[in-house]
Amino acid sequence: MNPTEELVDLLDLERLDGDLFRGKQPESARARVYGGQVAAQALMAGIRTVPTDFAVHSLHSYFLRGGDYAVPIVYDVERIRDGRSFMTRRVVARQHGRPIYYQTLNFQVPEEGYEHQDVMPEVGAPETGFDLVDVMRRGGNDEADALGKEWGALDVRWLGNTRFGLEPDDGHVSQARMWIRLREGLPDDPAIHVAAFTYASDVSLLGSTLSVHDVNPSKTQMASLDHTLWFHRPFRADDWWLYDQWSPSAQGARGLAFGRIFTADGTLVVTAAQEGLIRPRRPGTEGPGVKE
Repeated sequence: MNPTEELVDLLDLERLDGDLFRGKQPESARARVYGGQVAAQALMAGIRTVPTDFAVHSLHSYFLRGGDYAVPIVYDVERIRDGRSFMTRRVVARQHGRPIYYQTLNFQVPEEGYEHQDVMPEVGAPETGFDLVDVMRRGGNDEADALGKEWGALDVRWLGNTRFGLEPDDGHVSQARMWIRLREGLPDDPAIHVAAFTYASDVSLLGSTLSVHDVNPSKTQMASLDHTLWFHRPFRADDWWLYDQWSPSAQGARGLAFGRIFTADGTLVVTAAQEGLIRPRRPGTEGPGVKE
């Protein structure tokens, strides 16, 4: 299988019993499971428990412990509310008998309403960007090769950040922008597209909190603490989408980041938010994803 097919296979959960699912693991040289994988698999578990005429419109989650690649992850879905227009699910991901991640999902039957959106910033086309893994490698990130293998399904073209080529915009002090898509085509199932996007949404958002700082991310202990997505409009994850990221604040060894996701025609399709741990590496810490 090519990397995109492997990602689709990763999102195909095994139903153990009722609303209990098991997610397989990819091969990885990294110490902790990539957070976007856990979020995407939990989303797929929630989707499997609602009728197909409901679409996810928001996802709120907390990362509790680093995941272990050596064993599968079990996803337990709780049906919080079933209404005519909205449904709510809560998903807990467990390994070794302990929760490692919580996710709350809200679904809605699509309906008509008022419409407005932000305007997409003016940026270069995807072909003007640089391969993100190459940028990380040149910047001395020790995990670049391992991450490049893990993110093999993603085509990420880095356009710049606050310290490298990105002009200040709207008073944001720490920014980054990039184009992203799945390298190969995905099946037409909308659930696959929102899950593949969720997988990709965790690639770089926390990194924008360091864009204004002259530090090497591989020398920084980084871990996602929470992750939120609001899905505004349908889109395909295998077409180019712009990830416009900024960080309004960093303090107390935590950084907060927001992201707007636009399709190539300027349609705002998702808004993202994440807070994470960012602190200089201390002796004895194993790597990204480690939290006390």
